[in-house]
Amino acid sequence: MNESILQSDYRNWLVGLKSTIKQRQIKAALSVNSELIRLYWDMGRQIVEKQQNTSWGSGFIDQLSKDLKEEFPQMKGFSRSNLFAIKKFYLFHNSATGIVHQVDGQLENEINLRQNVQSNNESLELCAQIPWMHNVLIIEKINEPKEAKYYLEQTIANNWSRSVLEYQIETDLYHRQGKAITNFKLTLPSVESDLASALLKDPYNFDFLTLSTNVKEQELEEKLVQHITQFLLELGKGFAYMGRQFKFVVGGKEFKTDLLFYHTRLKCYIIIELKLSGFEPEHLGKLNFYLTAINEMVKAEDDKPTIGILLCKHKNDVVVDFALKDINKPMGVSNFTYKELSLEIKNALPTIQQFTEQLNIE
Repeated sequence: MNESILQSDYRNWLVGLKSTIKQRQIKAALSVNSELIRLYWDMGRQIVEKQQNTSWGSGFIDQLSKDLKEEFPQMKGFSRSNLFAIKKFYLFHNSATGIVHQVDGQLENEINLRQNVQSNNESLELCAQIPWMHNVLIIEKINEPKEAKYYLEQTIANNWSRSVLEYQIETDLYHRQGKAITNFKLTLPSVESDLASALLKDPYNFDFLTLSTNVKEQELEEKLVQHITQFLLELGKGFAYMGRQFKFVVGGKEFKTDLLFYHTRLKCYIIIELKLSGFEPEHLGKLNFYLTAINEMVKAEDDKPTIGILLCKHKNDVVVDFALKDINKPMGVSNFTYKELSLEIKNALPTIQQFTEQLNIE
């Protein structure tokens, strides 16, 4: 350990830091998470500044961890690994975002300073609204500041648990959200159009399913309903499941939609049709017919027009965009993915009945 960290400047700084922590402990009794994040932010700033402006060396974090744990044995968060996470947390939301711009130790200009302080404050306010381990997950998994801000905002808006946040990051929600091809700008009022567009993804990730390569559309539909909790998580906030194979009769003939939902924010019904084939323009004609039926037979007077979502195994974006141009009902088209299990492997696996019989024999 560098002997210089035992000198009076380190000891004086440590006394001040301990005093700050004690003051935050009192505030933390009223607002635990927010004050904890603000404490960690301030600690990260001080650690970065001390390492830049002193000769204490890298070993001073080990010494700091030891000193803080001795002073605050009842508090968690002062381990060596967490202090490094605190340092990384501060650096990510400052240096990585361009908040610190320096030339020869001086800020580039006053305009940059004002912009950087504002950005700094915005980042801290977002971070303070989610738990510490959520923040750690974001800085571990994300490299781009804009993407990190997106996950911070979505976590706050949707009250995601850490496991849900991790799922959304691992399935790359940032690059999928709002990417579906739609005609919403032509068929919905601007506010509803923007909200509806933001809700749709491309592709939808159904990797919570494992299906054979020759799966039928009905089987896919059944599996999605069987895993409705994960399906609703993938669809996003506001989707309420109304049923599958929803029946209606037109001209004495019975028809069925694949999946029917109601969206609590858009205040409208949403039909989801599944196609294991590639996109074909005629798919929209069938969906258009279903939208008319739901609007006429199911929709209440105060409901907004029903929206259709067509999910295909694959699509040509140019063809989809061209096919949507002259359709006057709101529709969106996206791809979907799932885990494929080859037919040979599936056939080699025992059925539930075979597995049960084997257990009974044993």
